[in-house]
Amino acid sequence: MPHISVKMIEGRSEEQKKALAAALQKALTDTLGCADMWVSVSIDDYSGKQWQDVFEKDIKGSKHLYKEPEYDPKILL
Repeated sequence: MPHISVKMIEGRSEEQKKALAAALQKALTDTLGCADMWVSVSIDDYSGKQWQDVFEKDIKGSKHLYKEPEYDPKILL
């Protein structure tokens, strides 16, 4: 059962989050060939300051990261 957990900087509307979740669900079902009922998506918002910890703990150097960021997170401070 695929689950995507999205972590992002705060400021997106609920409508944007719902549209993102729907697009990710479609991408998963199309790519993996599974039914919608098996897919779940969660979205967590962080401030620029909180993002520094998220970036360090969950993104930087993660062996599970398939697309690396191309920015310095300090630009968010």
